[in-house]
Amino acid sequence: MRPDGRRPLTAGPDEGPQAPFPLKLNGKVIKGFGRGSKDLGIATANIPISGLTVGGNEDVESGVYYGWAGLNVDAAAESSKGTVFPMVMSIGWNPFYKNTVRSVEVHIMHKFPKDFYGAHMNLLILGFIRPEYDYVSKESLIEDINFDIDVTRRSLARDSYERLKTDPYLLVFAEEEINDVAS
Repeated sequence: MRPDGRRPLTAGPDEGPQAPFPLKLNGKVIKGFGRGSKDLGIATANIPISGLTVGGNEDVESGVYYGWAGLNVDAAAESSKGTVFPMVMSIGWNPFYKNTVRSVEVHIMHKFPKDFYGAHMNLLILGFIRPEYDYVSKESLIEDINFDIDVTRRSLARDSYERLKTDPYLLVFAEEEINDVAS
């Protein structure tokens, strides 16, 4: 259950990410549980849990994180270099839904005209927003997710975080990476 009280409006120090951040994850976008858009009204792009092994991140704490997502939505086009978007993500068990498997669910803060399963996504995680909570209602879960989105927007607007959206890692979509992570 989430604690009472005011939450911070930003996450992470103003000077920029501090260890262990930034963390790098990547993988192909896969179908999730089908709850993000349908049940919560907040679309997610999921990557396989094996994506946590990239950079040795398999022991990362469950919770809500923020950063940048590089997405290659038009992988069929040879000239496609991808696009970088702000993102907020959940790594964990989603106790409200009583998941039996850990998942990596990314909300890209952009409206897309269609699904992009199979696209490659690179994540640059810059900070931790909060631990995952069990909620008493779906409405309180949605309220917290929307607050997480606002925290992300404000956090990434700071110069020391904004400049990281140009990190070359976000737009490298090598075929060998895609095959290694999404297997």
